[in-house]
Amino acid sequence: MPQLERITLDPDICHGKPCVRHMRWPVEVVLDLVSSGMSVDEILADHPELEREDIRACLSYARLLVSGEPLRPAA
Repeated sequence: MPQLERITLDPDICHGKPCVRHMRWPVEVVLDLVSSGMSVDEILADHPELEREDIRACLSYARLLVSGEPLRPAA
């Protein structure tokens, strides 16, 4: 799932929480914005460093976590 490449884990950024493209944008913060009722266009207007694909990636990441599916395919 190419969108998930936008979600990064780095122990030096946000205490290793999943973030958007190595930025200090934890997935949980993006999900909070969406769940607060903000539209994608509103989020992008308020935070121009984010891209539409970043928000989609956060949603895909959250869906995978709650589904129990593996985040990475087994080799």
